[in-house]
Amino acid sequence: METIQGRKGRPERMKLKDKRNEILQDRVSLIQSHAENPSVNDKPSREEIRLRAYEIYLERGGLPGNELDDWLQAERELERLALPKAN
Repeated sequence: METIQGRKGRPERMKLKDKRNEILQDRVSLIQSHAENPSVNDKPSREEIRLRAYEIYLERGGLPGNELDDWLQAERELERLALPKAN
């Protein structure tokens, strides 16, 4: 992915922002397709968790070393969102 060279650190931020937008678009389409099938609303899919964990990773600045924490946080967040649908 090409970026415009600017101030120090700017190209990397642009890459992360572009990637974050791409992930969010993918997540919206996954959530919409998930919502169309009420039988699968019990738990978030592995793909939804993976995408949210990646978003969390990006929010932390893309620093490695917390993959498990990111995954568990994503699971908790998505399961919390799914609870009202189950009731």
